[in-house]
Amino acid sequence: MHELLRIPADDVHIEGMLELPVDAKGLVLFAHGSGSSRHSPRNNHVAKVLHGQGIGTLLLDLLTLSEDLDYHTRFDISLLTHRLLLATGFVRLHTPASRHLPIAYFGASTGAAAALQAAAGPGTDIQAVVSRGGRPDLAGAHDLARVTAPTLLLVGGLDTEVLELNRVAYARLRCEKELTVIPNATHLFEEPGTLEEVARLAADWFGRHWH
Repeated sequence: MHELLRIPADDVHIEGMLELPVDAKGLVLFAHGSGSSRHSPRNNHVAKVLHGQGIGTLLLDLLTLSEDLDYHTRFDISLLTHRLLLATGFVRLHTPASRHLPIAYFGASTGAAAALQAAAGPGTDIQAVVSRGGRPDLAGAHDLARVTAPTLLLVGGLDTEVLELNRVAYARLRCEKELTVIPNATHLFEEPGTLEEVARLAADWFGRHWH
């Protein structure tokens, strides 16, 4: 199944590409980072690997095109979180093929903070969270401590500033958690084999935590 969703979000619509393999085990919502979109080749690569493991994906644009041009909006974690929660509710209520699937989040850059804030909300029942080169620290200490979904933080070994910020966030998480450093990888995981390793680790993490 391959379908473009238009999701009502207050006074706008946000878009997401839903792909579900036959007999999908679960659904992963992708929260992209600032300046990225559902067309991101990196996230599409990870999504294809997940499809091969029987996992559905929804690659979301949490901001409209005009909103994404505004630097302040791109770093408005509360707004990104709100939009992610709206998308989560939409696929649970209005998309029959995914309505009963367990849900997890994959976040990149500021999208990782939104994923963790959304997972921290009461009654969200998010199965797992994976952050790729993300800024989980922007979720804030209060929400990080409230996350119960098993959380995997993936960071490039050469992405030193982001790695340190991930260590700060990791210390504040109280859930099942792992921080994995991908050797010789920079922020965008452009080095040979590094993005493949991200996809493999993410697929394994999600596969271990569906219930």
